[in-house]
Amino acid sequence: MSGGGIRVMLVDDHAVVRMGFRLLLESAADIRVSGEAESGEEALRRLAEVKPDVVVLDLSMPGIGGLEALSRMLAHAPSTRVLVLTAHEDALHAKRVLKAGALGYLSKRSAAEELIRAIYQVHAGRTFLEPAIAQQLALQQLTGERNPVDMLSEKEFKVFLSLARGQSVADIAQVMSLSPRTIGTHLYNIKQKLGASNSAELAIIAMRHGLLDPGSVGSIS
Repeated sequence: MSGGGIRVMLVDDHAVVRMGFRLLLESAADIRVSGEAESGEEALRRLAEVKPDVVVLDLSMPGIGGLEALSRMLAHAPSTRVLVLTAHEDALHAKRVLKAGALGYLSKRSAAEELIRAIYQVHAGRTFLEPAIAQQLALQQLTGERNPVDMLSEKEFKVFLSLARGQSVADIAQVMSLSPRTIGTHLYNIKQKLGASNSAELAIIAMRHGLLDPGSVGSIS
């Protein structure tokens, strides 16, 4: 642990949300918010400067978003300990972020004490999963239930969510630093795997599996 307690970096695009979490976390004697960022891009830029012990990361943000930020963060600094704190309460997102290297997953509806407990566990290098989500994952393993969305690769999953939110192929290509042709190939594979014929159907699949926040869908063509 660095001097002054556990250094936490808050990454969320809503200033009011960050303020609330800052007040909550700093009520714990040994936790200190040492930096904030309003996007994945800013978090990546500030990581070396802030040197957090734990990054508390939202998933649904403009730009590259939380999932891509997580991948890039761990590619540059593999020892970074990340707790995802999100509005998504589904096992699919939890599975993806744990596979990508996050140590914890917690929904924003959890009690304040849960967030502090999660930070302690993640800081200690232990995995933390919100109990309800851990139960979902355990049930899926027991029943052998397999969601078609599980068949998507990491990049396909990111493209799928972006398309479901109404983003264009050109916009996604720019954000992910890939060519529109590559995104087009991912789109073709996604449609094949999910049995969808257009972006509207992809949005319906995403909503059916609880992968979209209410109101996050843009103009779907």
